Amino acid sequence: MASALVGPEGLIAWWSTEAEHLLDRKSGEVLGTPARRLLARATGARETARGWRTVWLSSRDRGPVGVWIAVLDGDGQGNHLVLAVPAGSPADTDTDTDTDAAAEDPDRSGDLARAVFAQDRLAVAAFDPQLRLVRSNTAFRALGPADGGSTWFLDLVGPGGKETVGQELARVVHSGESLAGRIYRPGPAGAGGALSLAGFRISDRQGTTVGAAAVVAEGAWDLRSRRLIESYRRAFEIGGSFDVVTVARELVDLVVPALGDLGCVDFPDDVLQGRDPPLGYPGMRASRPRRVAVKSADGGWPAAMTQAGEQVPIVEDQPRTAAIAVGRAFVLDPAAGRALLSHDARLITRLMPADMRTAVVCPLYHRGRLFGSLQLWRTDNPAPFDEDDLKLVQDLCDRTALVLDNAHRYTREHRTVVALQRSLLPPAATRSTACETAGTYLPASGSVSAGGDWFDTIALSSLRTALVVGDVIGHGLPATATMARLRTAVQTLADLDLPPDELLTRLDDLVRRMAAESDHPDTVGATCLFVVHDPVTGHCRMASAGHPPPALLLPDGTAHHVPLTPGPPLGVGDHPFEEWSGALPPGSTLALYTDGLTGHDPTRGMPDLLTHLAAAARPERPLADIGADLVDRRPVSENHRDDDVTLLIARIQAVPEENVRRWEYPADVTAVHTARADATAQLRSWGLEEQMFATELVVSELVTNAIRHAGGPVGLLLVRDHVLVCEVSDSSSTQPRLRRALNTDEGGRGLFLVAQLTNRWGSRHGAHGKTIWTEQNLP
Repeated sequence: MASALVGPEGLIAWWSTEAEHLLDRKSGEVLGTPARRLLARATGARETARGWRTVWLSSRDRGPVGVWIAVLDGDGQGNHLVLAVPAGSPADTDTDTDTDAAAEDPDRSGDLARAVFAQDRLAVAAFDPQLRLVRSNTAFRALGPADGGSTWFLDLVGPGGKETVGQELARVVHSGESLAGRIYRPGPAGAGGALSLAGFRISDRQGTTVGAAAVVAEGAWDLRSRRLIESYRRAFEIGGSFDVVTVARELVDLVVPALGDLGCVDFPDDVLQGRDPPLGYPGMRASRPRRVAVKSADGGWPAAMTQAGEQVPIVEDQPRTAAIAVGRAFVLDPAAGRALLSHDARLITRLMPADMRTAVVCPLYHRGRLFGSLQLWRTDNPAPFDEDDLKLVQDLCDRTALVLDNAHRYTREHRTVVALQRSLLPPAATRSTACETAGTYLPASGSVSAGGDWFDTIALSSLRTALVVGDVIGHGLPATATMARLRTAVQTLADLDLPPDELLTRLDDLVRRMAAESDHPDTVGATCLFVVHDPVTGHCRMASAGHPPPALLLPDGTAHHVPLTPGPPLGVGDHPFEEWSGALPPGSTLALYTDGLTGHDPTRGMPDLLTHLAAAARPERPLADIGADLVDRRPVSENHRDDDVTLLIARIQAVPEENVRRWEYPADVTAVHTARADATAQLRSWGLEEQMFATELVVSELVTNAIRHAGGPVGLLLVRDHVLVCEVSDSSSTQPRLRRALNTDEGGRGLFLVAQLTNRWGSRHGAHGKTIWTEQNLP
């Protein structure tokens, strides 16, 4: 039912999705407006015992909408919850009377139950959750023994001696799945003939299960009737898979042996390759069909006929096959079949069984596109296909064609989303001074499209590396588009050298702006884990926005989750994020992941992940193999196939101590000379004489600026790796700015010279002051 929350002032404070559909009004249109504006008029219908009243509400495009409403006290503070049940359209009602046919009292649903139990053509019985008989009509009591009990009914056994009626109804009570067309033969205590059973669960207004109902029809049912009923029942199961070959096999399983002795399904290559077939009938030669599913009633497919997986021989178009162009089934006898193949007698043995009596060919046609065809033969059964058979085959093929069309739409979107998402992800494996990484992304394997999971490895200044894993709410293209925006934002913010907690705060602001722009703000959100590792100091800093903490395997073999306190997911706002900082010894393995790896029960999945990580992450083993092991060992069940799996594994590394030198100088201009001398001496000892000139100028400029504008102490750091890193730290928080000096200016060219002499430069803020860094490539 539709619902809304009305505040003490009569203004709408909350508007449900069902209310949007009922009145064609979005929540942004009605929030904060008086609820009375939606009241078109009231009717003369009386109020029911439970407080329901008939009113007319004003919709956007359909005029007044008749509903039953109930107003409930929300919290005792003046807030009220308004519930609405659709009651019909104005054309159906007479507003001047109390007998409003469209707005029938929802409390009078007992009239239908009385009518059902009063009739005597169908046997009806109601049972409580323990399958004790609660109520039955005369027709039901007439089926059973004179004592009027229900044991005889619950003990009936279906075809094949499998399940009893009691077992079937118990499953209805617990699962809610309805029954239809089940055939049972009564035992000695029952009446003669056969019984057809339908059953469904009974729930009260609050949705609580109160029992099950059974509807029974009596009659004599032969084997063919039972097979037809079973085919109709199983037809609703077609489409459980989006795999087109599986759908074809489900179709032939339905029609063989229920309708024929041999059956096959042929698909054009377009369907098998995930492309939409062309509009209209392309002709037998153009469609290039391939046989994808076959079935024989006796289990053996004729060896002379086209086998499953083989391409079907080309048949010339003839007037008789024009029925395929309009999507209708047609019947063939042996003579007509041979006439269709008379242009090539060799095709008769490939396309017709030798003992064929009659056949049906039915196209799988939907939205003007031919997805394939079903061919069904009778060889042992001499009865020709009648109109009922043809109608059933046509219905089954129409439903299958609809399923194939849906499967193609899903496959097309799924491939698009996965291709887009994979193109947005970084390389699976990276190697840097800080760590070696390997990422794994596995799309959802259920009936949903790919989601918004992502991982990233970002190179930062001074050999540091950032590791990112995130999970966007939802699936499909919207989630992938949101993921792309967030990944770009994280890279941009990371390039500013922001601390992890501040980066997530700014990312949270972005998600809130994205939600404000969306028509469905409740569906915009994400979780994110941001980690920064410094190979020079060996320290790691991280913060989480609603994301599970990473798993850490130390070199001594012990594994635990980093004691990180996650903040709220992105988009909640107004909540600070807590940063964790600690030293990670070289050789440690860090695993960042989404909840698809640990399952829907993290209390069990997260400890299992530690166990699997300790067993798989041996020092000499490639990270890609470790990731594959962890993904293979994840908890998988039918209820856990609807989420992507993302894993980023990092093997921590460090810069050797002999490649790092630090100095600290007082706020004295004479220290500039000392700093130049220290730097050149260190470069000479490292054998980097070619970099001495540029480094001496960089050190001189940066140390001079620090002493002149910030005071002391001033720190100098040199790191030798694949690049030469030079850092100068001071206590000032003023951001340096590169500017273009005029010809008449006596200064302002220092940072310009630094930028020309180095490959990269920048600055970052720390807890106390700032650091200006430069990088020079080494041969």
